[in-house]
Amino acid sequence: MENAEFTDPRLVPVYDALYPWGPPEALFLALANETPAVRVADVGCGTGRITLALAEAGHTVTGVDPARASLDAARAKPGAERVVWLEGKADVLPSVPFDLALMTSHVAQFIVDDAEWDVTLAHLRRALVPGGRLIFDSRDPRARGWEAWNPTDSREEATLPDGREVVSWTEVTEVAGELVTFLTHYIFSGGKEELFSLGTLRFRPEETLRSSLERAGFEIEHIFGGWQREPVGQGDGEFIVIARAK
Repeated sequence: MENAEFTDPRLVPVYDALYPWGPPEALFLALANETPAVRVADVGCGTGRITLALAEAGHTVTGVDPARASLDAARAKPGAERVVWLEGKADVLPSVPFDLALMTSHVAQFIVDDAEWDVTLAHLRRALVPGGRLIFDSRDPRARGWEAWNPTDSREEATLPDGREVVSWTEVTEVAGELVTFLTHYIFSGGKEELFSLGTLRFRPEETLRSSLERAGFEIEHIFGGWQREPVGQGDGEFIVIARAK
C-alpha cells in the first residue's frame, strides 16, 4: 500500500514509536515560538506530534492531513481538543489568515508533481497574511541520503503501546532523476505478520525550491542545512526553508 505508514491504522502507531520527538521537532517548535500566540497551519500534520506541541505552547493551531487514519490518531491524543483538525491538503485551509504555515517531516518531498507543488504553494500563500512565514524541510539531494536506505543501515526497532515489538527497514527500488522510490518493511513480534509501505519522494535541489517559492509569491528569509541551524552543506543533509509571503 502506498504511504501505508500514514493511511493504515495498523501502521500509524508504528510511525509514532519509530520516530519520537527529536531535533527536527524541537527546531520547528523553536522557530514557531519566535513569535508568541500566532495562528498556525500545520499542513501534513500526521499524528499531530508537532501540532499538539504548538497548541500547548499557546498558538492557535489548525492541523491538516489527507490521511484519515493519522488524523484519527491525532484526535485521540491528550490536548487534541485545542486544535482544529481538517482532512485534506493545503486547498482545504480556511480563508481566515494564518501567521505561520508549517510542513514538517519532509511532507514537501511527498508532493512529487511540479503542478501539484505549485498549487500547494499557491494555497499556502493564499492562507498567509502578508509577511507570514512558511517553514518546511526537504532533504538536500547532494547528501544522497537514500543511499543509506537499505536493510542494514535503515533497520530500526520499537515497542508499540500494546507491548508488541516491531522491526522496520527500507530498501530503494528505483532512482529516476529527482525521484526516489522505496519499500519499507514492518515485521511484528514473532515474525508472523509483515506489512509493507511503498513511497516516492522528490529530492528538489535548492535552486528549484528557491525559484518555485519566488513564483508563488514568497521571498526566502533563510535556508539551514541542519537541525542546529547549520549552513547548507554543513549540517544533516537537509534544507530547512524559511520564507515569507510577499
